[in-house]
Amino acid sequence: MAELKIEDGNLVLELSRLEKAEGVHGDLRVPVSSVQNVEVLEDAHTPADHGFKFGTRLYGTIEVGTMSSKDKKVFAAVHRNTPRGIRVVLQGESHDEWIVGCDNPEEVLSAISTHLTQ
Repeated sequence: MAELKIEDGNLVLELSRLEKAEGVHGDLRVPVSSVQNVEVLEDAHTPADHGFKFGTRLYGTIEVGTMSSKDKKVFAAVHRNTPRGIRVVLQGESHDEWIVGCDNPEEVLSAISTHLTQ
């Protein structure tokens, strides 16, 4: 399962081996200073399921990879067993947002938010 964590002043989206294959992508890393907003999503599937995809997408079941529309580019890692998640809004990075399914998005939000205020 994908995991968001802070390492050396960076927000890292660490993907499992399977997610790397599904998403045709490696782990992602951005400076914490690029993070504009982080929010909990009750339904992480819907915002991750728009636009042209490069990766794996089965509507409402799995979205792992890059979803591009005319307005934004999103990297998503959302599975059936993690329908709730986190949206990370970025500025000045290759992706405009990351959407990550997780078991306890409130805990992840709290952990990330602590580093955003430092």
